[in-house]
Amino acid sequence: MVSSTTSAVDPESPSVFKYFERDGAIWGGYEGDTVTFGKFVGTRTADTIWVSFVHVLVADGTVVTGDGESELELTEDGRVRLVEHYEMHGLPQLSVCEEIV
Repeated sequence: MVSSTTSAVDPESPSVFKYFERDGAIWGGYEGDTVTFGKFVGTRTADTIWVSFVHVLVADGTVVTGDGESELELTEDGRVRLVEHYEMHGLPQLSVCEEIV
């Protein structure tokens, strides 16, 4: 994760996501930074990913759930970038994740 409107991203230890896909089904997990661990499932259609997620916050153990939609883009050097739109705390949020090579 390189940026998020939900929290400041620690560039030394950002949340790291692992995505898997088969036949348009998406699943995976994430951890790091403000999240103890998280899981997601969803679908991909063309360059759009839709997921439902759940994660546990490091700060107080709160379990957070939600839905989100990401647009797949390519960076100038050919890596995958996800621009994620989701709702959290009753407000629209935006985060950006980029592929690590």
